[in-house]
Amino acid sequence: MKVLFDTNIVLDVLLDRKQFVELSASIMSLVETNNIEGYLCATTLTTIDYLVSKTNNRKVAKASIQKLLSIFKIAKVDKEVLSLSVESKFADFEDAVQYYSGQKVEVDSIVTRNVNDYKKANYPVYSPSELWGIIKLNQ
Repeated sequence: MKVLFDTNIVLDVLLDRKQFVELSASIMSLVETNNIEGYLCATTLTTIDYLVSKTNNRKVAKASIQKLLSIFKIAKVDKEVLSLSVESKFADFEDAVQYYSGQKVEVDSIVTRNVNDYKKANYPVYSPSELWGIIKLNQ
């Protein structure tokens, strides 16, 4: 299963967001153990760098990005992805960029805490609990 991780799932773990960290970390661990093929949109890494540097420091942000690069595959952002995104019916440009970068690498689904942001998606979008349930059911 090829899954694109929305930025918020990764930030839940890196910023230790108490309400969400346990489930998000469990899903990310499935990538680390090769139970699912995890993808991040290239722009997710720039957002993570900015927010983790601001919350912690640059050293922590750099280490976080290096760890993510060792675990996840990266969905590229190019002119085609940006053109599709700007012309799309998505309300949020960042969500559209993530969606179309995932589409370009043919992910099976997206995992996000903001499922409603992806109403225009043509492939499944799961909340962390939905994806966790699907994966556990299929094991």
